[in-house]
Amino acid sequence: MRQKKAISDAVIERLPLYYRELLLLQDAGIDIISSEKLGERLGITPEQIRKDLTCFGAFGKKGVGYYVSELCQQIVEIIGLQQHWKIGIAGIGHLGWALANYKTFGRLGFRTMGLFDVDHRIIGQNVGGVVVTPISEMEEVVRREGIQIGIITTPAAVAQQVADQMVAAGIKGILSFAPLRLNVPDRIFVFREDLSIGLSRISYYLTNKPQE
Repeated sequence: MRQKKAISDAVIERLPLYYRELLLLQDAGIDIISSEKLGERLGITPEQIRKDLTCFGAFGKKGVGYYVSELCQQIVEIIGLQQHWKIGIAGIGHLGWALANYKTFGRLGFRTMGLFDVDHRIIGQNVGGVVVTPISEMEEVVRREGIQIGIITTPAAVAQQVADQMVAAGIKGILSFAPLRLNVPDRIFVFREDLSIGLSRISYYLTNKPQE
C-alpha cells in the first residue's frame, strides 16, 4: 500500500474517523458497507470518502461496497496503529486522569505505559492500571518502557519544561493540551489541542447564526 503523492492533513485527520466508525460497524455485526451509508453515518460525502481512500490504493468492490474488517485492517496499516505505540501522560489532574482511564486508547493500538506528576498526593496511585511516578523520574520510565508519544496536560507555566524533558528522554511525538506553542526540535511531531479555541468557535457561530 504505497503512497504515490503527498497526502493532505485533512485526509489524514479523516482516516481516524473512518476507522472509529468501522469499529462500531464491526461491533454491530455489519460486514459490508457502501461509501453512501458510511458517509451518512459520518456526515461526509461518499465522493470525499472514496477520494480519500484512493490516495492509498484501491479499496472496496464496485456495486458491493467496503468489507468492514478488511478496510479496518488497511486503515490500521495506513495510520501505523499496528506499531502499538506507547504513551506517557504528564499531569494527572482532571484531564490527565480521564485520559489515563480512556479505554478506547487500547482498542486504537495505543498503550499508556507511564503517568507523571509532581503532586505527592497523586504519586503512587494506580490510575487506569498504571502507577503515577514523580515527573523527575520521567526520563528513566520513558527509556525503560520504550514510550514514544507524550501527552502534556500540565499547567501552561511548566508545559515547556515538561516538553524539554520528554524530548531529552527520547519521545518522538507530543500531544499538548497546554495553551501555548511549544518549542521543540524539528524532528519532534507536536500537535496541540486547545479547548478554549474550540469553545470560542462554537460561541462565534452561536452568536452569529441567522435569526430563526
